Amino acid sequence: MAGGEEISVITLGGKGLSLSSSSIYAVATGVAQVRLDSSALERLASSSNPARHFKLLSGSPNVRTVLPVRISEALNSNSQTLEFEPLDVTQEELFVLEKSSAALLALSAIVDHESTALSAIADAVAAISCEASRADVAAFSSVDSGDGFSVKEEVGVASDMKVLLNGSKLVGKVESESASKIPKVHGSFREIVKLVHSKTRAELNSRAKLANAEGLAVRAVLFPLYDLGVCSLTRAKLNLDSISTDDLRSSLAGLFEGKCPSCESLRNGVKLVSKLGLEEEYEKFVYELNVLLGMVWKIVAWEAMTGFIALEGVEWSEKSEKGVEANGGGNVKVERKSEKKKKVVLGKGTSVIVQLIKDRLQSKGGGGIEGSGLLEKWVEDISLFLDPKDREFDVLLQKVKDIVESNESRRLPKLPKGTRDFAKEQMTIRKRAFSIIEEVFERHGATALDTPAFELRETLMGKYGEDSKLIYDLADQGGELCSLRYDLTVPFARFVAMNGLTSFKRYQIAKVYRRDNPSKGRYREFYQCDFDIAGQYEKMGPDFEIVKILTELLNELKIGDYEIKLNHRKLLDGMLDIYKKEMVEEKGLTIETADNIGTFVKERGSPLQLLSKLKQEGSKFLGHDGSIDALNDLDILFKALEKSKCIDKVVFDLSLARGLDYYTGVIFEAAFKGGTQVGSIAAGGRYDNLIGMFGTKQVPAVGVSLGIERVFAIMEQLQKDQNQTTRATKTEVLVSILGDDLTQAAELVSELWDAGLKAEYLVNKRVMKHIDRAKDSRIPWMVIVGEQEMNEGIVKLKDIEAAKEEKIPRSRVVEELKRRLNQ
Repeated sequence: MAGGEEISVITLGGKGLSLSSSSIYAVATGVAQVRLDSSALERLASSSNPARHFKLLSGSPNVRTVLPVRISEALNSNSQTLEFEPLDVTQEELFVLEKSSAALLALSAIVDHESTALSAIADAVAAISCEASRADVAAFSSVDSGDGFSVKEEVGVASDMKVLLNGSKLVGKVESESASKIPKVHGSFREIVKLVHSKTRAELNSRAKLANAEGLAVRAVLFPLYDLGVCSLTRAKLNLDSISTDDLRSSLAGLFEGKCPSCESLRNGVKLVSKLGLEEEYEKFVYELNVLLGMVWKIVAWEAMTGFIALEGVEWSEKSEKGVEANGGGNVKVERKSEKKKKVVLGKGTSVIVQLIKDRLQSKGGGGIEGSGLLEKWVEDISLFLDPKDREFDVLLQKVKDIVESNESRRLPKLPKGTRDFAKEQMTIRKRAFSIIEEVFERHGATALDTPAFELRETLMGKYGEDSKLIYDLADQGGELCSLRYDLTVPFARFVAMNGLTSFKRYQIAKVYRRDNPSKGRYREFYQCDFDIAGQYEKMGPDFEIVKILTELLNELKIGDYEIKLNHRKLLDGMLDIYKKEMVEEKGLTIETADNIGTFVKERGSPLQLLSKLKQEGSKFLGHDGSIDALNDLDILFKALEKSKCIDKVVFDLSLARGLDYYTGVIFEAAFKGGTQVGSIAAGGRYDNLIGMFGTKQVPAVGVSLGIERVFAIMEQLQKDQNQTTRATKTEVLVSILGDDLTQAAELVSELWDAGLKAEYLVNKRVMKHIDRAKDSRIPWMVIVGEQEMNEGIVKLKDIEAAKEEKIPRSRVVEELKRRLNQ
């Protein structure tokens, strides 16, 4: 070994020993030598099954020990090609050598090893590219949507990218598709690489002979590898465009075009590997796959070069100019000295990688090379640094792993699936919506109610049908079995029954919990806004008011077009009774009966028109008592809604069937008709028997529940579509103290607070800090006090929007602000 470097030894054949891809790679690259376990050779000489000891020798019992010895000597010779001394082999030994799967497995192990390394390095290089191109990396935070359907490795890549970029001041400025695709493309590659690594290890140590590549693990690498290469190449080109110095960009672009593999090269490589696989040329297949892998390694190396030079271009120019100065170009350096170097803040992880590259370049030296020659030297050194066969590569790989793994315990914490945090802008929208909802509820005479977040399990069970499996059960805490509330209706019914109430009109806005697999628009923790009317009232009076309240809510929240689908539970039951009788009597469902049911459930339209159709002479529903009651109820309800001028929002839909067991009468569901697909946004109905399940009295009730989370999603999207911004605070005045005297701020801002004004304060010597704060928070007025204003007994009152300011006496500041804010 050159340079006296220490050589590791891989022992084969010993009991309890196993082969790994990394050990095979070490032997293949000359980093390690092979040693045959002597006891294994002894066992081989007397064994009837050589495959137990050496994978190469599977297939025949008549193999001499000299064969593995000669092979190991050839592997340890450090020659570029395996050279054997002449050896006469038997026909059986020749057969074993020709039919052995060892070459196929060795090539697979090399692909496995380099793919595993590439997966880690590609992530680190991609992070550098995100900084070089100033990419917006917000997509990394949205990969784990909390809906239960995120891909594990995509989430892992996104998390690692955030660790690498933590603290970076360069990212987040430019939208980049190639950056936003990193979790998906790299995650898919990582997932396949892990699978391949696991299966390859099993293949290397299995006693079974691998006859061909039909089940070979590395076959799965091909297309994820191609996608990774294309994505990396795209980012490398973006990095080139990000280089600010024209000469530097032009020089590097020339080298890039000449030396970096192209998309066409990648496509041709994929076609060749695919063709070999289809033709069952298995060893050639794996060999060419390894060639393609090397091509992607080169692309990733070029991505690293372009990213590094885009970030360190000024430093490169300075190094280049030192060379120019040494040859009589001293004026350039003088000019550069006068320029102020702008500090670049990289991520905590990427800064370590960039420094490693700097150290590598420094250690290799420039040897007085100048201009484009120095650039070529850099390209060569970085390319070698990212070559898995390079002696220093393992240092780089380990450092990347250390960065990610050492941050494991310090990673930004994540939310449980199906839950969300709400930032100040979102909370502003939510508070406004809650205010509107409470105003509508209180307009109808309801009082607020709050109930515990958890109930006795027996209270909730048996009320929700199949959905009871979604109830969150809590651990036994001393004898009581409790569960988180599933909705607000059952706790309301329990409250009415427990307190012996016979009438109650209440509203409640609170969180409920579902042990569900979340999806888009569905969460495990979310708010419901409920309005319920319990008690004996005029027929259909509460039902009318509930539907009317729902239209008022959706109108005043200004979410856009919607419809309220409405049906009656007794009408559904009647349909089932009618057609069930036909099915039982005829002992089978006829085509005509099936068609009748299908036609029925498709019926939807104008409430009064469809109701009139269902009440026509000859209708089967007129022969069913429950259906007659339902039709009479709906007749009263629809006429009341017509008089209240909200029936245009209601659709009589006979296919609507609410799933909860406790509904007994009218049922309805509101759906948004705009572009944002969120599903149902509100639902409700009549439940006359639920309260009686908790007590001796049956108290009829009807209610509505607004799916406020989905309404919020619509409101946020509408605001985004209209390019509106939300002001997160209600601050009216910023008290700006130009200096470091907190007591001045305390005195002045306290006077404003005591007067009921919404105010904040800032103590800072820099005027622009105050103005930026006011503009960022959209605070309309500033009260500015500096040393001069204090000496003169005045303050400056600044109108931010009009960009005007005037001096007023310090004693009149509260009076003036009140007057101007009330204008």
